[in-house]
Amino acid sequence: MNNTNHLISSDNKGYAAQLFEAAINNNSLHCFQDLFNSAKSMLSGPVDFRHQFVNMSNITIKINDTYSAMTCKPAMGYSFAAGTTDGPGAFDFKQGTTKDNFFWNLIRDLIAEPSNEQVKCQAPKPILLDTGEASEPYPWQPQIASTQLLRLGDFVIIAVPGEFTTMSGRRTRDAVRDSLIKNGLPSTTKTVIAGLANTYTDYITTYEEYQIQRYEGASTIYGPHTLKAYINQFVFLAEAMVLNKTVPVGPKPPNYLSSQLSFNLPVVYDGQPSGQVFGQAIKDVSLKYLQNSTVSVTFVSANPRNNLMTEKTFLTVEKQNSSTDWEVIATDSSWNTIFAWERTSTLFGESIATITWDIPADQPTGTYRIRHFGYAKPNPLSEAIKEFTGSSKPFQVVTKKLKFDWRDFNRPQYWRYFKALGHYKKKYQNLYNTIP
Repeated sequence: MNNTNHLISSDNKGYAAQLFEAAINNNSLHCFQDLFNSAKSMLSGPVDFRHQFVNMSNITIKINDTYSAMTCKPAMGYSFAAGTTDGPGAFDFKQGTTKDNFFWNLIRDLIAEPSNEQVKCQAPKPILLDTGEASEPYPWQPQIASTQLLRLGDFVIIAVPGEFTTMSGRRTRDAVRDSLIKNGLPSTTKTVIAGLANTYTDYITTYEEYQIQRYEGASTIYGPHTLKAYINQFVFLAEAMVLNKTVPVGPKPPNYLSSQLSFNLPVVYDGQPSGQVFGQAIKDVSLKYLQNSTVSVTFVSANPRNNLMTEKTFLTVEKQNSSTDWEVIATDSSWNTIFAWERTSTLFGESIATITWDIPADQPTGTYRIRHFGYAKPNPLSEAIKEFTGSSKPFQVVTKKLKFDWRDFNRPQYWRYFKALGHYKKKYQNLYNTIP
């Protein structure tokens, strides 16, 4: 899923989770199920963990006996703005950029001008955003990161605070595994990377990948030695865990929740057009829909921010099982539904919600309805909100059947082609009569 999708939805990993939960026929799903069902190794042994906060902007890394390097304060490179192949950026930015530009440097310096030390530390990355030295209204990126290991017997999870490239993950995984075994864990010990855990510190590339400065390298915020610093830290935690040593908590990360700025104005008022009520279907469904088609219905609605419906839903698609029993078969978390809210009058606070359901090709035939749930703030002088519910009229989902109708052949636009081909109406009438 790339940056052309403006709908609020789960990403591809979220979709895979939905496929798994719904047991949809999918090649990847079958593979995962086979692996799960064929697992023979039972985890056993102690449960343990080690955790430490680390200031990633000031770590010394020993490269060899004569040379040491440092990590840097956070910064984003030019290629970060270029985006990736599946989600390109804007303007003239390109991946692989290792030289800066006077114009963009001028824009950058209006925000925060990088120091000479920062430029040297981040090289060959040309700095587009000096996030580590930008502090208004608060720091733009974290300097303190969370590092953690979790042990379940001889299975160890490496909780990394960012997106490691494939090779970065392999090197980290192997280094931690070697350390665990070296210090006493069995040779059967397995290590896995669990990414984007606890803190987000963007991408982490290898030293070699950093030199190329593609999107991921430009987004490796602590400089070219970021990966080595993380590997050393996780090896340290691995040794401490196996040898049963405690580790200091580390520097406490600052908490800016109380000073967060919000430019999202509160809901002032929800209005409803004259003669209409919240939840009323103003553009209702048709009586019948074919499988593998789309049905939509529009309701008088209110601002969804009145209630975000956490662990609930703004919509349901329901199938009638009896005269009084309706079964929910889809919600706003379903991949084949869309909930689209639209403000129709800012002055009067009026809005509509359009719910769309892409009917699956194998959807059972029967009677269905679509319902909308929401909350409205009808009084601008009160903070009170009221719940409302709306429903479409019932509609049928039917199977598409192939049927020939002589009236179709009798239309002038078709008959001209029949004449041109030298065929006659009688011949086609006889053909039609043979169809069961």
